[in-house]
Amino acid sequence: MLDKELFTLLGANKKFVWLTVVVMIVGLFANLAVTASICWAVDITIRLTQGEGEAIAFVYPAIVAVAAIALRYAATRVTGDLRDLLGRKVKKDLRARMYDKILRLGARSADGMNMAGLTQISMEGIEQLDTYYSSYLPQFFYSMIAPFILFLICVWLDWRVALVLLCCVPLIPLSIIAVSRYAKRVFAKYWGKYTTMGDGFLDSVQGLNELKIYKADGARHKKMNENSEEFRKITMKVLVMQLMSTMIMDFVAYCGAGAGIAVVIANLAGTFGTALLPAVALFLVLVAVEFFLPLRALGSAFHVAMNGASAGKKISGFLKAEEPVWGEGACRGTDLALEDVSFSYDGKRDVLRHASLSFPAGKMSAIVGASGCGKSTIVGLLIGALRPKTGRVTAGGDPLEALSRESYYSRVAVVSYNSYLFNDSVRANFELAKHDATDEEIWAALEKVNLADFVRENGGLDKVVTEDASNISGGQKQRMALAVNLVADKDIYIFDEATSNIDIDSEAVIMRNVREMSRRKNVIIISHRLENVVPADTIYYMEDGEIKERGTHAELMAMQGGYAHLYSTQKALEEGYKEVLA
Repeated sequence: MLDKELFTLLGANKKFVWLTVVVMIVGLFANLAVTASICWAVDITIRLTQGEGEAIAFVYPAIVAVAAIALRYAATRVTGDLRDLLGRKVKKDLRARMYDKILRLGARSADGMNMAGLTQISMEGIEQLDTYYSSYLPQFFYSMIAPFILFLICVWLDWRVALVLLCCVPLIPLSIIAVSRYAKRVFAKYWGKYTTMGDGFLDSVQGLNELKIYKADGARHKKMNENSEEFRKITMKVLVMQLMSTMIMDFVAYCGAGAGIAVVIANLAGTFGTALLPAVALFLVLVAVEFFLPLRALGSAFHVAMNGASAGKKISGFLKAEEPVWGEGACRGTDLALEDVSFSYDGKRDVLRHASLSFPAGKMSAIVGASGCGKSTIVGLLIGALRPKTGRVTAGGDPLEALSRESYYSRVAVVSYNSYLFNDSVRANFELAKHDATDEEIWAALEKVNLADFVRENGGLDKVVTEDASNISGGQKQRMALAVNLVADKDIYIFDEATSNIDIDSEAVIMRNVREMSRRKNVIIISHRLENVVPADTIYYMEDGEIKERGTHAELMAMQGGYAHLYSTQKALEEGYKEVLA
């Protein structure tokens, strides 16, 4: 019923839970005071009918009742405010922690969670978890304490009634526990189906053009309907489970209260000896219901909370995901190296084996090879998103994990085929890379990537780049991302297929600027088009996760090995393509 893992997620916000419980207990005493004042007034009424006492005596229970009602009202208001405050603080704290975790993980994900699932958990999942923390958790602790408080009060009046009521109270949590075993499985499936449906919907929207082209939209529509139907069925199971458990809890609560009232009536008749006073009997009857109300409310909150708890498990798992280790040291140099590095994604098959590469400052280095040979893995290791299984990655001679992330990233820029541009003006995108970038610097960078004329003719630097850069071509997007990184003026540039969608003329302009940059910077190029790496000072040729050849273009061609074969084949294909076009 109480998940310790989710409870620890509260952090410093636990104090609001305890404070809410204290105020709820104050409200309980106020309720008891109102009940006692009613019974007091009944006792005075009975005495007056017997010719005892005076009517003025009604003033005292009236004063107690008014004061208790005022206190109860205040406690209710404060409880609501505290729950609202607890919910808002928990949501703010969890979202901040999720965001920080995403930043620390970088390009990685946890438990196979993609962006759609992560977005659902970060938004709606945390909203559902709000109910668990603000409603269920305070009610849980209050429900554990309230019956004992009532027992201590009632046992002083009649121990038999108090004992019967106390013995019946655990039947409600036992029924909740029995239901929870089934409920956990149902809610786990619920969130699984929910995130799967969301992932599928986002995937279908993003690939709508392809679905239309392949005429597969009908099949995808059928699949989405099947996912929706599965989600509807699991939702119905959730509702049925909630209704059935509510009925069970109501039955237990009414039966328990009835058993307590039956004992009160028996005592009132003197069945067990001395008869109870009518006012005392009335108080016990009214309090008998109070015994079960907290746990009954807990049962109602339980089902809503379970939904949030399932999301909370995913959030907790994400927050516990292993992340790259970083230190506190400053990055002192810009020479990068991999020293006898092996790496595996699944811990079984090594995708990189005993790789040793050196990337000196003021030089252009290149990594080439067929798809799947390990080039992108090396990029992940160089930027710190991945950590080697064996060996080490160094920057300026220091292990990467000994450096601070901020110090290292302040000197590294990665330009890839999918570099992101923000939904903002051209100028704003450049200012993200360098906050004080001048218009002259921006135009100079755009000239270097052969994009200045396009920007001038389409709104200038105030032109807004739409979401996912949908209002410019793929090649223009890549060139603009490259220009942004040029303005950032880093010491280390890693180009990961940065010219894959760019025309030959623009590619020639860009590569000329890259070669010029390599005289001052550490430039690393990963490219399938081998013509781009011909000027490199060192070329590493990879096959199946191993460095098979290294050297300049001329040296590798002279070896007549894998690189020479790949280059010659690619050159022949390009020449044949030119002849066809001619």
